[in-house]
Amino acid sequence: MSIVDRLTDPDFLVALFAAIAAAAVVFTFGAQFFDRSDMKGRIRKVALERERLRGQEIARLRGENQQKRSVRNADSRGYMKQVVERFSLRKAFDDGTTADKLANAGMRGQGPLTTFLFLRSVTPLALFALSFVYLKFFVLRDAALFIVLLYALGIGLLGNYLPGILLKNRIIKRQQSIKRAWPDCLDLMLLCVEAGMSIEHAFKRVSKEIGLESPELAEELTLTTAELSFLEDRTRAFENLGRRTGIDNVKTVMTSLIQADRYGTAIGTALRVMAEEGREMRMSEAEKKAASLPPKLTVPLILFFLPVLFIVIIAPAMIDLVNRGYLG
Repeated sequence: MSIVDRLTDPDFLVALFAAIAAAAVVFTFGAQFFDRSDMKGRIRKVALERERLRGQEIARLRGENQQKRSVRNADSRGYMKQVVERFSLRKAFDDGTTADKLANAGMRGQGPLTTFLFLRSVTPLALFALSFVYLKFFVLRDAALFIVLLYALGIGLLGNYLPGILLKNRIIKRQQSIKRAWPDCLDLMLLCVEAGMSIEHAFKRVSKEIGLESPELAEELTLTTAELSFLEDRTRAFENLGRRTGIDNVKTVMTSLIQADRYGTAIGTALRVMAEEGREMRMSEAEKKAASLPPKLTVPLILFFLPVLFIVIIAPAMIDLVNRGYLG
């Protein structure tokens, strides 16, 4: 019998497939006994790797804290802190939320707080003095002294609100940058968690990827990663992220993560729901902006387009009437 006849023989094919099936069954069940991978050893390796990363973050934080302490100590010897402490400016201008507002603007620590309180007290006086000199010797030379003082006092009062306005402007710009990148951040975080990463590694990975779109959000996520590795309570790290950003969407997600961590529910489920809500909210904001376009275009249309349109339509008829002598 030739090889072709043997390969086409039904009895031979049945025996061959039966042998392959038997070998597959033996290999499937036997592989469990010959598997040398120790689950406890793998878990121990993962724990050691996590502790190594935690130690690196703690060492980095300690180095940054020593740097910050040296900077703060140098700042404590400066004139700003002396002025703030001598005149009790903290009691006069700090309403308890100033530190949070500065954190929302990306300025953390006692140094920016001292600088802000110092500017709140010095800016009105400086603007009053400069405006008085400028008005008296350059603008209102012949005016009475009372009028010049009145104008300078008004400018000084406006200077009292100037640091707050600049701080609010910086907060708005920073929050807008974080809001634009937050839905994409949730999607990336969901992918990382569903791929098997822990929440610490997900924060660390997403902070690297989101940096091109929003450096502010990347900075906050990096700080949260360090806090998750440094603080004993993960809840504090999540709460600090919501407090530093001051955005309701971020606070809602952090609350969901806190509840998932506290009650043992799946973090991926919470992130998936939050990511869907973030995408829907971004779409609704885009639709809201599109719906507000016609009212915003009404005033420019009336002021700039309609007069030109009337001129283009009426001008030829007026020129024709003038040429025929009907209009003098």
